[in-house]
Order: sequence, then C-alpha cells, then structure tokens
Amino acid sequence: MKKLNIRQVVLDTETTGMNTLPPYYLGHRIIEIGMIEIINRNITKNYFHQYINPQQIISKEAFDIHGISNKFLFKKPIFADIVHDFINYIKGSELIIHNAQFDIDFLNYELSLLKNNLPKIEDICIIKDTLKIARNLFPGKRNSLNSLCSRFNIDKSMRNLHGALIDAKLLAHVFLYMTSKQSQFKLDLLNKNNNTNNKLNNFFKTKKSLIIIKASHKELKLHKLKLNLIKKKCGFILWK
Repeated sequence: MKKLNIRQVVLDTETTGMNTLPPYYLGHRIIEIGMIEIINRNITKNYFHQYINPQQIISKEAFDIHGISNKFLFKKPIFADIVHDFINYIKGSELIIHNAQFDIDFLNYELSLLKNNLPKIEDICIIKDTLKIARNLFPGKRNSLNSLCSRFNIDKSMRNLHGALIDAKLLAHVFLYMTSKQSQFKLDLLNKNNNTNNKLNNFFKTKKSLIIIKASHKELKLHKLKLNLIKKKCGFILWK
C-alpha cells in the first residue's frame, strides 16, 4: 500500500508593527516570513526563509520585539519579488500558524496590494490555528509560544528576540507535541482497557471449587406445597 505524503507547513511572520485593534495590518507590512515543512509528522530540511523590504519605517514597538531594522532590510527584495516562490511553497499544504488570523490577514493584505488577482491564502491552503488547539488542551492557561515551549520542555534559548524562522521551528515542535497528546491518551486508555480485560479473562479462566448448598428437608417440603398450589390455580406446572 502506497504511503500518503501528508504535507504541513508551519508559518510565522514579522511585521513593521500593528494597530491596537483589527485590522492590525492597516498601515503596516510584512518584513520576514519563515516556514518549516513537516511531512508525515517529520520535520524536514526543506524550509523557506525570506526577509522583505517593506518600503516604510518600522515602528519602535515592533523593532523592540524582533530587532529587525530598516537599514538591514534596505537591500532585501520587496514582497512582489518573492510572492511566487512563497505561493509555490505553501500551495496545497496545511498551514500551521499560531494565532493564524493575524498572519493570514497580513499576507492577504500584501497579496491585495499587488493587484494581480492572486488567490487569498485560505483559497490555497487548509489553515490550522495552534492557538485554538492550545486553548482547547489547556483552558485558562497562558498559551503563548513561549509558554507552550516551557510546558513541553522545548529548548527556546535561541529566542532572545522574535524571529519568523526561529518561531516557526519552535512552533513545529509544539504542534507535534500537542497533536500527539490525544493519540497517546487513546493508547494509554487502550492499554488500561486491555489490562482490565486481561484481568477479567484470567479471573474467569481460573478454576475454583464451588461451594454447593443443598436445600433442607423443610425447604423441599415448602417448595412442593408451593408447586401444588400453582397446579391447582393453573392446572399444570411447566418446571416440575
């Protein structure tokens, strides 16, 4: 039987900033895209990483988060130059993103600025939001990428600042941990059920001498009287 190649792409972006209220992308642009490929639950070496010249000033708040400057991006390609490589990389895959709506809105905004009728991200890929998965698994707890890395003991020492490729790598490991939890639970439950069944089977297979208590003479006499009473009322006895 031929093995299916299930391809997933873990994606993260960095931006020039964001508004305090949706739509966050208004007035801001993407400056970095990082993507990690997962095939059949194995992280491959086929990754995508691109810095992008946003052609506008990066806000101080955003710079404090990712440390990427306009000077560093000055000679990098603009989004229009990398868009086809980007689309070819994600096409037909399942996109794994933490707080997916944020990145999807930014990416769709970049596509709309090109005005060449490119499809929206959700029309190219299936999108899975790891923040929603985490909130279902850990309701009421902090579910940031940092918190999830700590929860699963994933080394995040390289993450002094936010970076799209670093964050995508960390998220890939977090995603694999979170989505294997359910199968492990089912396996544990199955093992427990099997252990219970084995104990029951062993119990019934064990041969034990049974204690037989016979009816006394008085009990037999009362039983006979009861049967005679039934015979008088019904005219017959089935179990005599």
